[in-house]
Amino acid sequence: MARTRTTKKLAQRIDLNYFKRPTPFKRARLLLVFLAPLLAIVWLAWKGFGKDSRVYSSGRMSGAHAVLEIQCATCHLQKADEFSSKAVDRACLACHDGPVHHDNQIKAEVPDCAGCHVEHRGRINISATSNKNCAECHADLQLSSGRTVYAKNIRSLEDGHPQTRILAEEMKDPGTIRLNHAIHMKPIRRGPAGPIMQLDCGDCHRAATQIAAWPYADAKYVTASVTYSDTDELLPPKAGTLWPRNGNRGREYMAPVKYATACASCHLLTFDKRFEEGVPHDKPEVVHAFLVKKFQEYIAAHPLELRVTRDPSRNLPGCPVLPEVRTLTPAQWVTERTTDAELLLWNKTCKQCHALSGIELMDGRQLAEYEKQIDHAGTYKSCDVTKISAALPKIEPARTTTRWLPHARFDHDAHRGFSCAGCHGMALTSKEASDVLVPGIENCKTCHAPGPDHAESRCFECHTYHDWSKRKDVKPSYTLPGLSTGGR
Repeated sequence: MARTRTTKKLAQRIDLNYFKRPTPFKRARLLLVFLAPLLAIVWLAWKGFGKDSRVYSSGRMSGAHAVLEIQCATCHLQKADEFSSKAVDRACLACHDGPVHHDNQIKAEVPDCAGCHVEHRGRINISATSNKNCAECHADLQLSSGRTVYAKNIRSLEDGHPQTRILAEEMKDPGTIRLNHAIHMKPIRRGPAGPIMQLDCGDCHRAATQIAAWPYADAKYVTASVTYSDTDELLPPKAGTLWPRNGNRGREYMAPVKYATACASCHLLTFDKRFEEGVPHDKPEVVHAFLVKKFQEYIAAHPLELRVTRDPSRNLPGCPVLPEVRTLTPAQWVTERTTDAELLLWNKTCKQCHALSGIELMDGRQLAEYEKQIDHAGTYKSCDVTKISAALPKIEPARTTTRWLPHARFDHDAHRGFSCAGCHGMALTSKEASDVLVPGIENCKTCHAPGPDHAESRCFECHTYHDWSKRKDVKPSYTLPGLSTGGR
């Protein structure tokens, strides 16, 4: 007879206390339950006694603050009855000053340092704040003065950013140097009988620290000392100009164009056929002293030229005929030759680029007539053209603007891979020196836009929040041993 297997009989074979019997797996699990928390407590205590605060940290610090990664108390100043504490402004100001954005900003809305510069996000650029921080004020700008000259509703470069003011208000260049960019951007002849050349923007416009040979420089003028300084020629920064924290490295902005390096090889300052060299590129009184000295030295070495013979072919209509032969004293000869040279310099050579005042300048007809007679030993004192004063003129300061965007920063060096005309296309057609050739904001947006295929476009890329020109010196409070052990 077959054996009958029922569930009841099968259940009687099972030990109902099997889970109470110890096994190797159960012993290991029980050991881990007690050992793991104990090890964690020991590890935390060991780190605590060693003042290694990384176990409590929300993440790694930025590169600028990496040395403080285990020095939590440096920024998180502890308060009584509080387990944790946020970083406070006075801890930040202990190392570096953060001057206000604008003097007339509403003080109640000035954000905390940590509100814009968020730490514990890894090795990031902590100064790269988000647009949200800027938009908290600039999306609806309010100033303590009640009014503002700035755009009031800017949320980002793409949303609400206005055109640059110099273009929106159609400002003019206050500089006095006369320059036709359109002519210089086309093939141009170098001198009256020189070769045809094609100039490049970099032949004249370069950063101050850029080291390279200037193709149209004159070594004599490059090494010559002058009596004027950059402060005499450059416009001071506009009031309210915001400067970056690290200052100017010398490659961000183009240096002012100088005659010695960019102009001297083509625009000669020659003054008399007896001399190959030109006058100094300097103030009129320096030029006058140079001319007098050169002519004095020349006539001392060539005394026979004091006897002057009239050239009948150069008699001018309306002017009296000079004697057939005149004998001048050295002083007379020097005076007359200096007068001739200066009148041509002021009315032709210098006037081509500079604004002159303080003297009456010749018109085109007078200058043409005067040039006909300069081969004579002296001028015709009764002719109309000689009524022009030979007094020294005043050269108007160049008034060169070195920074056109006082509330933004730009780095030409970062854009060196792009052609100048790509942004400054107006230079190709500009005929007036008063034209402002700064590109518009739409030009910037072609590259700077959101997304992985574009350049950075957040506010911090071009703007700085703190006015670092008003930065205060901070008294050092750390030493290397103290910093490494957590002491202050």
